[in-house]
Amino acid sequence: MTPKQSYNSLLAKKLIEEFQKRNMEGFYCETKEDSLEKAIEMIPKNSTISYGGSETLNEIGLREVLNNGDYNFLDPNSVVGGVEKEKIAHQALASDYYFMSSNAISESGELVNVDGYGNRVASLIFGPKNVIIIAGLNKVVPNLDMAILRTKNYASQMILLKFKQDYSTFEELSKVSEGVGSQFVITSMSSKKGRIKVILVGENLGF
Repeated sequence: MTPKQSYNSLLAKKLIEEFQKRNMEGFYCETKEDSLEKAIEMIPKNSTISYGGSETLNEIGLREVLNNGDYNFLDPNSVVGGVEKEKIAHQALASDYYFMSSNAISESGELVNVDGYGNRVASLIFGPKNVIIIAGLNKVVPNLDMAILRTKNYASQMILLKFKQDYSTFEELSKVSEGVGSQFVITSMSSKKGRIKVILVGENLGF
């Protein structure tokens, strides 16, 4: 085991213990391939599943697996137009499993997320029977203040750059990114024990 692998394993172990204190379940996978296998292992066939926009979920190949599996998959990317996407977002609130990532995670186990439209954080807070979060350890920071900064600054700016890359200056990007965080949520405790499950991955994933 390399020093990096040892560090990741110890960090993940600490986080899993912190999640437990907050009524959340934690798991650790060294690679994105392992995380995909773990995610599929957690969802029974014929379950109703949906997900929020996430570069991490795209990188591990989850959408493709769900589309080709024996699931009732409510895929927001399968439709065109705001009306149809909103319809799926509402249906997702009644899903058995909802997948997403987290914009930042503190070492003490808080989840920090920002959302312009609001459907992703809404599903995190209420609705789906189970929420499964998949996040690379690159999103873990020492404390809540740093998690908030990471989310408001880096994550918000990367989300903007995903859709538009022709900002003339960093100052312009920073100013526009302030509007991305219209829905900002800190999850310090799951109201229902075990509803939120976090799969930590020992790789850099997403924003």
